[in-house]
Amino acid sequence: MMAPQADFWAGKRVLVTGHTGFKGSWLTLWLARLGANVTGVALAPPTRPSLFELANVATVCTSHLCDIRDAEGVNRIFHAARPEIVLHLAAQPLVRESYREPVATFSTNVLGTVHALEAIRQTGGIRAAVIVTTDKVYREEPAAGMNTTPAAHGYAETAPLGGHDPYAASKAASEIIAESYRQAFLHEAGCAVATARAGNVIGGGDWSADRILPDAMRAWLAGQPLVVRRPDAVRPWQHVLEPLAGYLTLAEKLWHDPSLASAYNFGPPPEAAASVRTVVQLACEALGRGDAIFQTAAEGPHESAWLALDSSKAADVLGVRPRFDLAASITRTVAWYCRQSRGEPAAALCNADIDAFEAPA
Repeated sequence: MMAPQADFWAGKRVLVTGHTGFKGSWLTLWLARLGANVTGVALAPPTRPSLFELANVATVCTSHLCDIRDAEGVNRIFHAARPEIVLHLAAQPLVRESYREPVATFSTNVLGTVHALEAIRQTGGIRAAVIVTTDKVYREEPAAGMNTTPAAHGYAETAPLGGHDPYAASKAASEIIAESYRQAFLHEAGCAVATARAGNVIGGGDWSADRILPDAMRAWLAGQPLVVRRPDAVRPWQHVLEPLAGYLTLAEKLWHDPSLASAYNFGPPPEAAASVRTVVQLACEALGRGDAIFQTAAEGPHESAWLALDSSKAADVLGVRPRFDLAASITRTVAWYCRQSRGEPAAALCNADIDAFEAPA
């Protein structure tokens, strides 16, 4: 795995949308370590507690609280910051929330992406932009009836886009929008725009609802059982630092070679995708305790039963390969929550994980 290069990022003006979220907070902390001058644009932290507040992320960046749907506000911040690189993470990121609030999901994820790209176009001087979407942008291909087994098959960047749930559809639309802006405006303006489709992320500091490890740690640290609603759903799990390293490496490569501007998957190999049941069992082993109730009937709205990615393009073109395997990722995540619950500083815990990720293999 290529680690982000401090000699590249030092002194770079970088704008991160969604910097108050789980991934955005980790990304901002890492960029600050690398010496970048970071400006953040986002709503207030979406959870209490939040990694943004616990790790004092606002102290390592210029933080602006602004809704990505506020085009004028976003434009003002872009013009004032004069970024050289943009990493667009701002989103409504939850599948089940997208069923409850479809209009808000589409307006944030679709129109918000338009506003970010339009701000890039109007600001000028931006060399590289990474638009973060999701592994769920692909038109669902049921595992049953495929010519290959699920373990040997993963969605490649050339697979058709689609989206059953509003979250997936909004992110697939964002992919089309980014491609349009790249071709119609930004390529000629000297800005290389790529999209990043990352698998399911885990790591310390996520307190979102309806995510398996945050739900598990909340329950188990409180001495309660975890209720697992879809134990046999398969996902491409990865530690949060894996896709973030991919985004940063992609931005570096775009800076030097704009012809690489396109879509990239970031995730473990298809055979490493694992069920929710497996993740829960590994987390229980890492913690040394914890009960789980695995439901047998599907509960709630439709969610894909199986999802895996072909990330060979990122490996071949960018040199990006996974560093932590699933067991190590889960062990690190469980340890992060346990140590934080005992009073260890969140920023120090994040830095320790980044140290381990950057260390020579």
